[in-house]
Amino acid sequence: MNQLLRRRLERSNTLYLDFVDTLPPQHLGSRLRDLPSDTVGHQLWCVLGARESFPAAARAGQWQGFSSPVARDGGSDAATVRGAFLQTAADVDEWVAGIDPSDEDSLRYALALLEHETQHQGQLIRYLYGLGIDRPHSWQQQYALDEDF
Repeated sequence: MNQLLRRRLERSNTLYLDFVDTLPPQHLGSRLRDLPSDTVGHQLWCVLGARESFPAAARAGQWQGFSSPVARDGGSDAATVRGAFLQTAADVDEWVAGIDPSDEDSLRYALALLEHETQHQGQLIRYLYGLGIDRPHSWQQQYALDEDF
């Protein structure tokens, strides 16, 4: 189970890195026009925060609060956001690799983290379309996004 989770979380991280690499930096602060929405950067802040907060909760045996390695608006520096994705992916991988297969609580947090990442990817697809941002090839493959949509 741990190996499967590690591979799926690694794939998720690759998708996020491709997203950040494709995203024009000025769009970190963008919202969807005429719709209630957070900024793109806030979406990324939440993903990164879950990567810090879920393992901390699993290790402590209870929720420890939410913290993120980037500012709540996702920051204005794409390089900082990218660096945070690299660091948190390494931290999460180390955590998942060390989970005892009988530790159901930690596995539940790991699965919740993967679900959380996937949920945000679904939200970010709307930003890609709504803001007219090129969809990364990896996202097109993962989610069968239609170029002619």
